Amino acid sequence: MNITIRNISRKVYQEFKAEATRRNLKIGEALTLAMQEFIKSEKKKGSNLSILDFEPFDWGEGTETVSEDVDKILYGG
Repeated sequence: MNITIRNISRKVYQEFKAEATRRNLKIGEALTLAMQEFIKSEKKKGSNLSILDFEPFDWGEGTETVSEDVDKILYGG
């Protein structure tokens, strides 16, 4: 389906396009994923969420030890 979208922030679009390229996604594929995540998050907003409702998020390569790194900064080590 071909759709025209108006009034998009140029900066946000450029960052989005760059991230899609890094992930080897076409803009349409990346936009579909983003819209699906938006819809899913909006549906959860109105409900009583539990910590168990949250799904893990991949921050990308090289971020596997971020939690441990933050703990070292905050608590020493």
